[in-house]
Amino acid sequence: MLALAPSARVADQKYSRAENKFTMRGGDDCLPMRTVGLCFLLHSMNTSTEYLNSLFTLQGLVAVVIGGTGELCGAMAEGLASAGAEVVLVGRNVDKAQVRLDRIAAAGGKAWFHVAEASDKAALEGLLAAVLARSGQVDIVVNGAGINSATPFLDISEEECDRIMRVNYKSVFLGCQVFGQYLVSRGTGGSIINLGSMSGIVPLSRVFTYSASKAAVHNLTKNLAREWAPQKIRVNLVVPGFFPAEQNRKVLTPDRVASIMGHTPMKRFGEAKELVGATLLLAGVAGSFITGAELVVDGGYHAMTI
Repeated sequence: MLALAPSARVADQKYSRAENKFTMRGGDDCLPMRTVGLCFLLHSMNTSTEYLNSLFTLQGLVAVVIGGTGELCGAMAEGLASAGAEVVLVGRNVDKAQVRLDRIAAAGGKAWFHVAEASDKAALEGLLAAVLARSGQVDIVVNGAGINSATPFLDISEEECDRIMRVNYKSVFLGCQVFGQYLVSRGTGGSIINLGSMSGIVPLSRVFTYSASKAAVHNLTKNLAREWAPQKIRVNLVVPGFFPAEQNRKVLTPDRVASIMGHTPMKRFGEAKELVGATLLLAGVAGSFITGAELVVDGGYHAMTI
């Protein structure tokens, strides 16, 4: 039922069916029925919009999205920008970044790109300095750099193991360390969102090092959530189920796709934009009492047994 603006004063109105008008008591003003209905609707919409904005607006905040040139974090970055945040995309590919920047600008958002290697501490310190110099602050950090491999366990080289652990775990470790130090020193809180994985909850076949690296990210996130809660710094995980992305396309063979679909109650892959809702919840006021959470977005995959 639609709410009525206090100024409408239904008790002071008389409706004429023949003229399809409300007449204010005293007969001074007449409004068509459709106009009054529209006023009711607009008031209700304004009230709802204001309420939702109070929970989810990120206006005046700055979000740094490490891995923002990728498909999943890129969609998350677009969502943050659409909610009002100034977004800093971080990655290595200028062309991919430009595509995302153009999309954000077309939607009326504000974003810029900084080239940095996510697993290099000096590069991340340079990133922080650049953001503070240009945008003045950091309020939200997304750590989402990642790579994958389906090498059989006995064939995994030390180089491959080190490379996956460096990108998937060390980059998150360093991102939390560099930006966490800033947030702790600033003393006004903040939100760190790490990109987890279903393999961080339940080990998945064929991706041994990837699963180990993501399990480490899940563990680190919960540890930091406990550590920094008194400083009002929330640290959470967005945990995608199966979303086709650049890092896992080689792993998604026909037999594996069939297995995934058989274990996913919604019988489909996720779309990158479906991570935006979870991201906005964890980024802003709506998630102010959420920390250490694994927010799963997986079409029911983790709830499936037999």
